[in-house]
Formats: sequence, C-alpha cells, structure tokens
Amino acid sequence: MDRNRENETAPTENGTGVERKSELELVVKRTVNAPARLVFEAWTKAELFRRWWVPKSFGVTLLSCEMDVRVGGQYRLVFPYEDSTMEFFGTYLEVTPHSRLVWTSDEGDAGQTVTTVTFDENEGKTLVVLLDRYPSTEALECGSTGAMPEALDQLDELLSSLGSGTETK
Repeated sequence: MDRNRENETAPTENGTGVERKSELELVVKRTVNAPARLVFEAWTKAELFRRWWVPKSFGVTLLSCEMDVRVGGQYRLVFPYEDSTMEFFGTYLEVTPHSRLVWTSDEGDAGQTVTTVTFDENEGKTLVVLLDRYPSTEALECGSTGAMPEALDQLDELLSSLGSGTETK
C-alpha cells in the first residue's frame, strides 16, 4: 500500500470515513443526523445500543448487553457463536456526557484495545469520531472497525426514529 494513501480517509457510500492513522490506530468518522445528546444516549443506553451496534449483515443478535457507563464501570456484550457464545468486555475510562467516551476492550490474549469516541454537534447534526488504538499491528488487522460503516448506518436509522418521536425516549 502506498504510504501516502494509507493515511487518507476512505469514505464509503454512506459518508463514513475509515482511516488508518498509524500502525496501531484506526479512525472512523461519520456525521449523523441527530443532536449529540441523542447520539450519546444511543452509545450509552443498553436498550438503544443493542438495536444498532451489530451489523444486520452479520446475521446475529446480541444475547446480552450489559453497560455500566461510568468511569470504572464495565460492559459485556454476548453473541451466539457456533455452539456456544462469544463475549466482548471492558472498562469505561472516561465518560463525558454528550461529548466523549473512552473504554477498553479486554478480551483475548493480544492485549488491550482502547477506543475513544467523540461527539461534536453542529447545527443539529453530530460528527462521531471513533479512534481505536490497538496493542499490536496484528490486533489492528483482526479488529472489527470494518463493521462500523454498516453499524453507523443503523445508528442513523435509529436516531431518525428517536428524533421523529416514533420511539419511546
């Protein structure tokens, strides 16, 4: 890959940009059509989060979604996997309502991934910037950030329904 092109944002059809910032960092950017308050709620309330996080194309749903969104609080996501389950879990390091979340992904032996998501509102829309910092290049290559464009499409759909008043807030 051309080193200069490696750092360019690669926008997808839905306007989501995916950019490799370094050997260990990947950034996903997307502007969604909702105020930061609603976007933050969709990232921090389990009943909303479980409705958009897993891309529909994966053909699986969350069996369990536990989120204690506070500094030091933990999360655990459980998916069906073959004849068993697969779990993703970690700890919230920073929680700044409506503007920033930072958490760890602690599963696996490859080391800890740290994810930072910021929410920057402008004229009723919110720029969501997700930065994953992986413990190794190998972990980055195996990471799930590639699923984010579809998940963010689903987030936008959910936010549209919340904003229109067709959903319970």
